[in-house]
Amino acid sequence: MGPMRRGWTLFLLLAGCSGLEPEPLDPARSEADFRARRLDDPALTAYLESHHVPKPSVWTLDGLTLAAFYYHPDLDIARARLLGARGVERSAGMVPNPTVNGDLEKVLGSTGSGVSPWVYGFNLQMPLDFLWKRGYRVDEARARIEGSRLELGEVAWQVRHRVRAALLEDVLSRREVELRRRELDVRSDLATAAARLLAAGETSRLEADRARGESAGARIVLEETKGRAAATRSALASALGVSSRAIEGIAFDWPGIDSIPEESQLSLPALQEVGLLNRLDVRRGLAEYAAAEAALGLELVKRYPDITLGPGYLFDQGEKKFTIGLSISLPLFNQNGGPIAEAEARRKEAAARFLAIQARAIGEFEQALARFQAGRNQLTALQEASEAIGRRFESVRRAVELGELDRVALLGIQVERGIVESGGLEALRRVQEALGALEDALQRPLGGATTPFEIPEPAPRRGKEKQ
Repeated sequence: MGPMRRGWTLFLLLAGCSGLEPEPLDPARSEADFRARRLDDPALTAYLESHHVPKPSVWTLDGLTLAAFYYHPDLDIARARLLGARGVERSAGMVPNPTVNGDLEKVLGSTGSGVSPWVYGFNLQMPLDFLWKRGYRVDEARARIEGSRLELGEVAWQVRHRVRAALLEDVLSRREVELRRRELDVRSDLATAAARLLAAGETSRLEADRARGESAGARIVLEETKGRAAATRSALASALGVSSRAIEGIAFDWPGIDSIPEESQLSLPALQEVGLLNRLDVRRGLAEYAAAEAALGLELVKRYPDITLGPGYLFDQGEKKFTIGLSISLPLFNQNGGPIAEAEARRKEAAARFLAIQARAIGEFEQALARFQAGRNQLTALQEASEAIGRRFESVRRAVELGELDRVALLGIQVERGIVESGGLEALRRVQEALGALEDALQRPLGGATTPFEIPEPAPRRGKEKQ
């Protein structure tokens, strides 16, 4: 290999970057991988255990949240953005490469005996990137990284919010199915009793037809409720990032769903003080403001000249010469005023956005608290009504056993109790939704004033999808 070929080989090695293998998307394979996801996947079990959550026999909110963190594609997008932000930091800290310039000339005509007619040389252009300029770029990039990390936390919180809402609907819809099934049984018994009384001439056909119609209506409502319950399962699967088949036969529960805490038990004043100042979007607003400040600082120092040093070598018709070049950008026609004004406007916008986020957070908290208070009061009233209905039911049941009343009276009390229970179920849904809204306003679980929301930054590796 000659010197020229070796030189070109070295140049290509220096100029080339590390090659990355192409990763084409395969829609058929990605669909198959998605449909293959399961809650009993060994890799998911290991991920749960790494967060000190053993594989559950009955899945609750904590385990389902981690499963969603493991599977949901929205988090993969946010993690990719975070990786991109880290790449920007690396770019911001890089020292600029020098530039090589070469010249080759031949002097025509007589150049004297023994004098080479060739003139050739090269020089290096080395930008002197002052550290304070590169430092501002690095500061901005690091602020962007923190913003991307907090954005990942916001996406994770939204995933948890959807899992919580879907699990709530799944648990309550199953309860509603049982409630409607009991109502159908009572309505059917009433229709049978009305038909018997009609045959005995003790009631009118109108009353018998009305009882039969109410029984048919109860059956229709039961089927509608079953359909909604099936839809909630699909919504829960979507919130987890898996197919509906992945959760077939899986038991879900919400222990303590009926135990609605008092405001004093929630430590709401402490949560408000800590939570509203440490919301993920509030902290992201601060990171965006820090990035805007660093960008403004960079534009301000750009008013100063850029300096490029250019050492070189020249072979001039037999004479060897070394040169030192220096170039300085002269701020004669502008002093970077336009970019400075743009960066200052972006900083003001970031400050205004931060204040708007804070104001919205306070408003969301106050609205959620009002919803919780109203819902809890309604639930308390319905619980008291349910207890009163229960006492009446026992009294009527004893009267029926003693023969003082017929069974129709007992069935009527059961209908009333079913109506109250249905209202109580709806009130429970509103209270739990209000508690979820309180958590969303604080962007942290209501487990205590000092319990922050863990940002699932490390991206889990999923066997088939990462091969």
